[in-house]
Amino acid sequence: MKGERSGLRKSASREIAYLALSVALITVCAWITLPIGLVPFTLQTFAVCLVGALMGWKRGVCAVAVYLAMGLCGIPVFAGFKAGVPALFGPTGGYIFGFLFAALVPALFKIIPVRRRAARCALFYAGMLIGLFVCYLFGTAWFVQLYACTWGYALTACVLPYLLPDAVKLFVAAALAARLENRIR
Repeated sequence: MKGERSGLRKSASREIAYLALSVALITVCAWITLPIGLVPFTLQTFAVCLVGALMGWKRGVCAVAVYLAMGLCGIPVFAGFKAGVPALFGPTGGYIFGFLFAALVPALFKIIPVRRRAARCALFYAGMLIGLFVCYLFGTAWFVQLYACTWGYALTACVLPYLLPDAVKLFVAAALAARLENRIR
């Protein structure tokens, strides 16, 4: 009985630690920012996709949900140290909510049984690209509704400048995930 309780405590402690580290990583990567236009360039997509691939769908989506909740409560976790309802429901709000998908999709790809590290990296990269596409779609639709602009304008302002940097960030995240996934229990 005592051993079972100790094992549960260790398991709960591990889960809380993973959640806290994941939220901290996303937050720190949000603060690393270059203000470019209405949508700043950050490392959030790197962190969100890495967390999803490393932690799996339950932990990854939970970490992003906690991150969103913290920002909604007024804790300055978003890019530019922003927080609250205006930050979450402003021009970048759709992309921030889209992080749920950006974490979920690579986490689902984690389930596919591939053993070779290079193949795992390619698998994670594909999942991250698909997750980011869904995030872009959600965020761009949000932007179009908020500003009553055309899809062409929104894509030009909010997606095209970020395609190459995001592709590089996701490649690094996929390589890290493939390298580190066996160390996460």
